Amino acid sequence: MDRLQHLLISLYLLILFINLTKTTAQSPAPAPAPPGPTNVIKILKKAGHFKTFIRLLKSTQLDSNLNSQLGNTNNGLTIFAPSDTAFSVLKTGTLRSLTDQEKLELMQFHIVPMFISSSQFETVSSPLKTHAGSGARFQLNVTASGNSLNISTGLTNTTISDTVYMDTNLAIYQVDKVLLPLDIFTPKPAPAPAPELKAESESPDDAVSKKDISSGVSFAMLRDTVLFIAATVAAISFSL
Repeated sequence: MDRLQHLLISLYLLILFINLTKTTAQSPAPAPAPPGPTNVIKILKKAGHFKTFIRLLKSTQLDSNLNSQLGNTNNGLTIFAPSDTAFSVLKTGTLRSLTDQEKLELMQFHIVPMFISSSQFETVSSPLKTHAGSGARFQLNVTASGNSLNISTGLTNTTISDTVYMDTNLAIYQVDKVLLPLDIFTPKPAPAPAPELKAESESPDDAVSKKDISSGVSFAMLRDTVLFIAATVAAISFSL
Protein backbone atom coordinates (compact mmCIF):
# COMPACT_ATOMS: atom_id res chain seq x y z
CA MET A 1 0.00 0.00 0.00
CA ASP A 2 2.77 2.42 0.91
CA ARG A 3 4.56 1.53 -2.27
CA LEU A 4 1.46 2.26 -4.36
CA GLN A 5 0.88 5.53 -2.58
CA HIS A 6 4.49 6.57 -3.17
CA LEU A 7 4.12 5.67 -6.84
CA LEU A 8 0.96 7.76 -7.20
CA ILE A 9 2.62 10.75 -5.57
CA SER A 10 5.61 10.45 -7.89
CA LEU A 11 3.33 10.23 -10.91
CA TYR A 12 1.38 13.31 -9.76
CA LEU A 13 4.59 15.30 -9.33
CA LEU A 14 5.80 14.22 -12.76
CA ILE A 15 2.55 15.38 -14.41
CA LEU A 16 2.71 18.69 -12.53
CA PHE A 17 6.33 19.25 -13.65
CA ILE A 18 5.43 18.55 -17.29
CA ASN A 19 2.50 21.02 -17.18
CA LEU A 20 4.68 23.73 -15.64
CA THR A 21 7.33 23.22 -18.31
CA LYS A 22 4.74 23.60 -21.10
CA THR A 23 3.30 26.75 -19.54
CA THR A 24 6.74 28.36 -19.26
CA ALA A 25 7.64 27.41 -22.83
CA GLN A 26 4.40 28.90 -24.18
CA SER A 27 4.68 32.20 -22.28
CA PRO A 28 5.53 35.13 -24.59
CA ALA A 29 8.97 36.66 -24.25
CA PRO A 30 8.98 40.02 -22.46
CA ALA A 31 8.90 43.06 -24.77
CA PRO A 32 12.30 44.71 -25.22
CA ALA A 33 12.82 47.88 -23.25
CA PRO A 34 12.10 51.00 -25.31
CA PRO A 35 15.26 52.66 -26.66
CA GLY A 36 16.50 55.67 -24.74
CA PRO A 37 16.21 59.18 -26.18
CA THR A 38 18.72 60.09 -28.90
CA ASN A 39 21.70 61.89 -27.39
CA VAL A 40 23.64 64.04 -29.82
CA ILE A 41 26.66 64.43 -27.54
CA LYS A 42 27.02 60.65 -27.06
CA ILE A 43 26.87 60.13 -30.83
CA LEU A 44 29.58 62.73 -31.42
CA LYS A 45 31.76 61.37 -28.61
CA LYS A 46 31.53 57.89 -30.08
CA ALA A 47 32.67 59.25 -33.45
CA GLY A 48 35.75 60.53 -31.65
CA HIS A 49 36.91 63.69 -33.47
CA PHE A 50 34.41 66.40 -32.57
CA LYS A 51 35.75 67.61 -29.21
CA THR A 52 35.63 71.34 -30.03
CA PHE A 53 32.14 71.10 -31.51
CA ILE A 54 30.96 69.21 -28.41
CA ARG A 55 32.52 71.82 -26.12
CA LEU A 56 30.75 74.65 -27.94
CA LEU A 57 27.41 72.83 -27.94
CA LYS A 58 27.72 72.44 -24.18
CA SER A 59 28.92 75.97 -23.43
CA THR A 60 26.02 77.44 -25.43
CA GLN A 61 23.61 74.95 -23.77
CA LEU A 62 22.47 73.72 -27.17
CA ASP A 63 23.18 70.10 -26.26
CA SER A 64 20.14 69.70 -23.99
CA ASN A 65 18.07 71.84 -26.34
CA LEU A 66 18.79 69.50 -29.26
CA ASN A 67 17.92 66.38 -27.31
CA SER A 68 14.67 67.99 -26.19
CA GLN A 69 13.78 68.93 -29.77
CA LEU A 70 14.38 65.39 -30.99
CA GLY A 71 11.92 64.13 -28.41
CA ASN A 72 9.24 66.74 -29.15
CA THR A 73 9.17 67.23 -32.91
CA ASN A 74 8.35 65.14 -35.96
CA ASN A 75 10.47 67.28 -38.27
CA GLY A 76 13.76 65.96 -36.99
CA LEU A 77 17.15 67.67 -37.21
CA THR A 78 20.12 67.83 -39.55
CA ILE A 79 23.49 68.77 -38.04
CA PHE A 80 26.63 69.74 -39.93
CA ALA A 81 29.42 68.87 -37.49
CA PRO A 82 32.86 70.42 -38.11
CA SER A 83 35.69 68.10 -37.16
CA ASP A 84 38.45 69.13 -34.76
CA THR A 85 40.66 69.60 -37.84
CA ALA A 86 38.13 72.09 -39.23
CA PHE A 87 38.38 74.22 -36.08
CA SER A 88 42.17 73.96 -36.02
CA VAL A 89 42.51 75.71 -39.40
CA LEU A 90 40.52 78.75 -38.31
CA LYS A 91 42.51 81.94 -37.96
CA THR A 92 44.13 82.08 -34.53
CA GLY A 93 41.87 83.75 -31.97
CA THR A 94 38.71 83.47 -34.07
CA LEU A 95 36.64 81.73 -31.41
CA ARG A 96 38.06 83.82 -28.55
CA SER A 97 37.05 87.00 -30.36
CA LEU A 98 33.37 86.01 -30.44
CA THR A 99 30.84 87.06 -27.83
CA ASP A 100 28.68 84.42 -26.15
CA GLN A 101 25.78 85.42 -28.39
CA GLU A 102 27.93 85.06 -31.51
CA LYS A 103 29.13 81.62 -30.41
CA LEU A 104 25.52 80.57 -29.95
CA GLU A 105 24.65 81.92 -33.40
CA LEU A 106 27.64 80.11 -34.93
CA MET A 107 26.51 76.78 -33.48
CA GLN A 108 22.90 77.37 -34.50
CA PHE A 109 24.11 78.03 -38.05
CA HIS A 110 25.24 74.38 -38.22
CA ILE A 111 21.77 73.04 -37.33
CA VAL A 112 18.82 72.71 -39.72
CA PRO A 113 15.42 72.18 -38.03
CA MET A 114 14.40 69.32 -40.32
CA PHE A 115 15.66 65.85 -41.17
CA ILE A 116 17.43 65.68 -44.54
CA SER A 117 18.80 62.39 -45.81
CA SER A 118 21.74 62.42 -48.20
CA SER A 119 19.47 61.66 -51.17
CA GLN A 120 17.09 64.52 -50.27
CA PHE A 121 19.81 67.13 -50.82
CA GLU A 122 19.27 66.70 -54.56
CA THR A 123 15.76 68.14 -54.28
CA VAL A 124 15.82 70.32 -51.17
CA SER A 125 15.55 74.08 -51.72
CA SER A 126 18.53 76.29 -50.92
CA PRO A 127 19.39 78.34 -48.99
CA LEU A 128 18.47 76.16 -46.03
CA LYS A 129 16.90 77.75 -42.99
CA THR A 130 19.01 77.14 -39.91
CA HIS A 131 18.41 77.66 -36.20
CA ALA A 132 20.41 80.89 -36.54
CA GLY A 133 17.92 82.36 -38.99
CA SER A 134 17.47 82.84 -42.72
CA GLY A 135 17.97 85.52 -45.35
CA ALA A 136 20.99 87.08 -47.03
CA ARG A 137 23.02 87.19 -43.79
CA PHE A 138 22.49 83.47 -43.13
CA GLN A 139 23.11 81.83 -46.52
CA LEU A 140 23.56 78.06 -46.29
CA ASN A 141 23.45 76.53 -49.73
CA VAL A 142 23.84 72.80 -50.32
CA THR A 143 24.13 71.53 -53.88
CA ALA A 144 24.65 68.03 -55.24
CA SER A 145 27.38 67.56 -57.81
CA GLY A 146 27.80 63.93 -58.83
CA ASN A 147 28.63 62.04 -55.64
CA SER A 148 29.61 65.22 -53.78
CA LEU A 149 27.48 67.50 -51.62
CA ASN A 150 28.88 71.02 -51.68
CA ILE A 151 28.16 73.63 -49.01
CA SER A 152 28.54 77.38 -49.43
CA THR A 153 27.86 80.18 -46.94
CA GLY A 154 29.23 83.16 -48.84
CA LEU A 155 32.45 82.85 -46.81
CA THR A 156 32.98 79.09 -46.58
CA ASN A 157 33.07 76.52 -49.36
CA THR A 158 33.34 72.88 -48.33
CA THR A 159 31.82 69.45 -48.83
CA ILE A 160 30.12 66.85 -46.68
CA SER A 161 32.93 64.38 -46.10
CA ASP A 162 31.12 61.70 -44.10
CA THR A 163 27.82 60.63 -42.55
CA VAL A 164 28.40 60.41 -38.80
CA TYR A 165 24.92 59.18 -37.85
CA MET A 166 21.48 58.74 -39.37
CA ASP A 167 18.14 57.39 -38.26
CA THR A 168 14.64 58.42 -39.28
CA ASN A 169 14.73 61.62 -37.23
CA LEU A 170 18.35 62.77 -37.04
CA ALA A 171 21.15 63.15 -39.57
CA ILE A 172 24.66 64.23 -38.57
CA TYR A 173 27.14 64.99 -41.35
CA GLN A 174 30.84 65.73 -40.98
CA VAL A 175 32.17 68.88 -42.65
CA ASP A 176 35.88 69.70 -42.82
CA LYS A 177 35.47 73.46 -42.51
CA VAL A 178 33.60 75.52 -39.94
CA LEU A 179 30.57 77.10 -41.61
CA LEU A 180 31.00 80.85 -41.17
CA PRO A 181 27.84 82.97 -41.53
CA LEU A 182 28.03 86.40 -43.09
CA ASP A 183 26.11 87.84 -40.14
CA ILE A 184 29.02 87.27 -37.75
CA PHE A 185 32.11 87.53 -39.92
CA THR A 186 31.29 90.52 -42.12
CA PRO A 187 30.46 94.10 -41.01
CA LYS A 188 26.85 94.69 -40.14
CA PRO A 189 25.06 96.97 -42.62
CA ALA A 190 24.67 100.55 -41.42
CA PRO A 191 21.17 101.39 -40.21
CA ALA A 192 19.07 103.37 -42.63
CA PRO A 193 19.13 107.12 -41.87
CA ALA A 194 16.02 108.56 -40.27
CA PRO A 195 13.82 110.42 -42.74
CA GLU A 196 14.21 114.19 -42.62
CA LEU A 197 11.29 116.16 -41.34
CA LYS A 198 10.08 118.57 -43.98
CA ALA A 199 9.44 122.11 -42.85
CA GLU A 200 5.87 123.18 -43.13
CA SER A 201 5.28 125.46 -46.10
CA GLU A 202 4.60 129.06 -45.20
CA SER A 203 1.34 130.67 -46.06
CA PRO A 204 1.45 134.00 -47.93
CA ASP A 205 0.19 135.79 -44.81
CA ASP A 206 3.10 134.33 -42.75
CA ALA A 207 5.61 135.48 -45.39
CA VAL A 208 4.16 139.03 -45.40
CA SER A 209 4.11 139.12 -41.62
CA LYS A 210 7.79 138.09 -41.42
CA LYS A 211 8.69 140.70 -44.04
CA ASP A 212 6.88 143.42 -42.05
CA ILE A 213 8.68 142.37 -38.86
CA SER A 214 12.03 142.41 -40.62
CA SER A 215 11.35 145.85 -42.09
CA GLY A 216 10.27 147.18 -38.70
CA VAL A 217 13.45 145.88 -37.05
CA SER A 218 15.63 147.42 -39.80
CA PHE A 219 13.90 150.83 -39.49
CA ALA A 220 14.29 150.83 -35.70
CA MET A 221 18.00 150.02 -35.97
CA LEU A 222 18.50 152.77 -38.58
CA ARG A 223 16.68 155.30 -36.40
CA ASP A 224 18.75 154.36 -33.34
CA THR A 225 21.94 154.68 -35.36
CA VAL A 226 21.04 158.18 -36.66
CA LEU A 227 20.14 159.36 -33.16
CA PHE A 228 23.42 157.97 -31.80
CA ILE A 229 25.44 159.81 -34.48
CA ALA A 230 23.53 163.07 -33.91
CA ALA A 231 24.12 162.86 -30.18
CA THR A 232 27.79 162.19 -30.72
CA VAL A 233 28.19 165.16 -33.07
CA ALA A 234 26.34 167.44 -30.62
CA ALA A 235 28.59 166.38 -27.78
CA ILE A 236 31.71 167.08 -29.80
CA SER A 237 30.42 170.52 -30.84
CA PHE A 238 29.57 171.39 -27.27
CA SER A 239 33.04 170.45 -26.07
CA LEU A 240 34.64 172.65 -28.65
